[in-house]
Amino acid sequence: MEFRHAPVMPEEALHFLAPRPGGVYVDGTLGGGGHSRLILETSTPDGVLYAFDRDRAALAAAGELLAGFGGRFHPVHGNFSAMAEYLHASGVSGIDGFLLDLGVSSHQLDTADRGFSFQTDAPLDMRMDTGSGPTAADLVNELPEAELVRIIREYGEERWAHRIARFIVMARTEAPLMTTGRLVDIIKGAIPRGAWEERLHPATRTFQALRIAVNNELVSLERGLAAGIGLLRRGGRGVVISFHSLEDRIVKHCFREQARGCICPRELPLCSCAHVPEVTILTPRAARPGEAETAANPRARSARLRAVEKR
Repeated sequence: MEFRHAPVMPEEALHFLAPRPGGVYVDGTLGGGGHSRLILETSTPDGVLYAFDRDRAALAAAGELLAGFGGRFHPVHGNFSAMAEYLHASGVSGIDGFLLDLGVSSHQLDTADRGFSFQTDAPLDMRMDTGSGPTAADLVNELPEAELVRIIREYGEERWAHRIARFIVMARTEAPLMTTGRLVDIIKGAIPRGAWEERLHPATRTFQALRIAVNNELVSLERGLAAGIGLLRRGGRGVVISFHSLEDRIVKHCFREQARGCICPRELPLCSCAHVPEVTILTPRAARPGEAETAANPRARSARLRAVEKR
């Protein structure tokens, strides 16, 4: 299958990132290379881009797409949370911007054997890096019921987490859960038919929760935000596109904390900390995709973009 690379919110991302010639940039979520290509084109003739991805299929596809940019494009197989270590080892001490387009790519969803989608029956994998780490099958077959409840409730915000976890544990005593189709059937059986939401598949939240747990996505996001902001030069910008409330909440909180001035306890009458804000928030409210984009790409409808500038 051809790797799709239509970027989400491309105009908004470029507006806030503001790439320029000579700048050094990081695309922490390379995907099919759509955002990376725009950054490289806008920073012509000598802007440099380091692009990270855990998915080797994405790296291969983007390598073909961006081959014409030569030495300006540096693909990296790895998690964007480790960008500081990689860049410092490569002799890069600071960057002029970073972009994170979070979540799972359209290609990953549409490639059945990756196990991200509940729409087709496939091996229960969900790893972004298929060469390492536990699969979703490992989690549902090995974790205690209480831990499954926690994952499904916290990462999926699923009100039926207890029933779903209980049904999973009962089902795995009969035979291991190895396919997405069987897991979907279990989830459908766990959630009362009258509680199914009209516009949301009953497996959506559980699949999201397992994917986040398998790929340790929220911890990676926290570490990646800290690394990216720490690398930014003065005037450099950080842009993050998130797709669900858990991600957006982390981004919003991080940006607000980094934009704070005084950090003294509230009971003190005068500031004594002399703390200086690290960033200025460029998006008091998250930017949203336009109607034309969501009509052309329904998966963009939940996107939220937030941006900051280093002070």
